[in-house]
Amino acid sequence: MLTQQELERSPLFQGISYDEYRRMLTCFQAVQRSYRPEEMIYDFSKPNQNAVGIIERGAASLIRIDADGVATVLEELHAGGVFGKDLAFAGSREDSLEVVCRTACDVLFIDYPHILKRCENACYHHSLLVQNMLRLMADKAQSLSERVDVLSRRSIREKLLCYFRQQSEKEGADTFTLPFSLSTLADYIATDRSAMMRELKRLREEGTVSSDGRRFTLRS
Repeated sequence: MLTQQELERSPLFQGISYDEYRRMLTCFQAVQRSYRPEEMIYDFSKPNQNAVGIIERGAASLIRIDADGVATVLEELHAGGVFGKDLAFAGSREDSLEVVCRTACDVLFIDYPHILKRCENACYHHSLLVQNMLRLMADKAQSLSERVDVLSRRSIREKLLCYFRQQSEKEGADTFTLPFSLSTLADYIATDRSAMMRELKRLREEGTVSSDGRRFTLRS
């Protein structure tokens, strides 16, 4: 169960009080589970998998694995992040989708029909939860648009600079912190890690970017 402070930071439960949140868990028959790093949380290929998952603590990744076994990170999930079959974008039938822990995670599961069915008590917080979920789906569509923008670039250099510009715009500054490791960044831009590191080295040497760990500065 989320603490009151964690609830206030959760985009799914925005505007919902802690007492309402606790009642909703009972009303929605929510189930909480804990996972270890690298453990699979959710396999989209499983039949009858119809739950919405909410990351309460920790970090995870939505990963697509194609028919050749190549893994691509589609989305990074942190506290308040939401995932589920009805919230994912469809891919090829030969691809598999998984949510895998990056760190130890606590995850809350709610059956999707419990969210959408009309509440017998016409609870305001139930309607608010649905509104929040619709907003999160809109945010996912925006994230997908940004990802397509990155992947549409022809070279590794162009992909990196496109992604760095996106992060700089979000921060409103030339300096920003990557939300994940460099290995995950390579997965995100769908390229070989060694090739990406060579391109990053060139960008640093020519003064286009500077970095300290995951902290990057984009030079004009």
